[in-house]
Amino acid sequence: MSISRDDLAKLIDHTLLKTDATRAQVSALVAEARELGTYSICVSPSMLPITDELGDVKVATVCGFPSGNHSAAIKAAEAREATANGADEVDMVINIGLLKEGRADAVEEEIRAVREATGGLLKVIIESAALTDDEIVAACRAAEAAGADYVKTSTGFHAAGGASVHAVELMARTVGGRLGIKASGGIRDFETAAAMVDAGATRFGLSGSRAVLDGATAEGDY
Repeated sequence: MSISRDDLAKLIDHTLLKTDATRAQVSALVAEARELGTYSICVSPSMLPITDELGDVKVATVCGFPSGNHSAAIKAAEAREATANGADEVDMVINIGLLKEGRADAVEEEIRAVREATGGLLKVIIESAALTDDEIVAACRAAEAAGADYVKTSTGFHAAGGASVHAVELMARTVGGRLGIKASGGIRDFETAAAMVDAGATRFGLSGSRAVLDGATAEGDY
């Protein structure tokens, strides 16, 4: 398929989740998001509410980030507070240890707790690079059963790595068309992003959005 630079921009959550990020950097992120035409910004919950002029840019944040090892109640409380502070979307990290133990039902329960805590759009980060194919499928099914809107590959913080075309394809085969598929972690050029779109990605988490978008060809065909 073909995707243009502008169409890709509309799929991007322009992200700043560094532990040493400052409010000045968040303000710069907002300004850059507006310039680039990205769908949203994604920032840490401590940066909310956003006081800069957003225009059409949405606000996303995270909960249970980055380990996913918070209790379901804490994740739900984070999501609830973030929504009250203006977040349109919440990206939650699952407890992958539960998944490794074969307790997909417990993963579903924690996702449902966050779903009930926020009326906004909910994305579920499954840390796909750390999972087997069967575990990826189980995580996607748990997210769907719990009422999530998206499944997301990665935090970008896990030692196992970030997004892969294979993981995106598997996630799309499992829940695509019913849930969105967000690719995040290690996507640094336009060609890789376009390949992820071909695989089924419908949203991206990028910290280097400008560099990715600047790599588009004049034709925008990949």
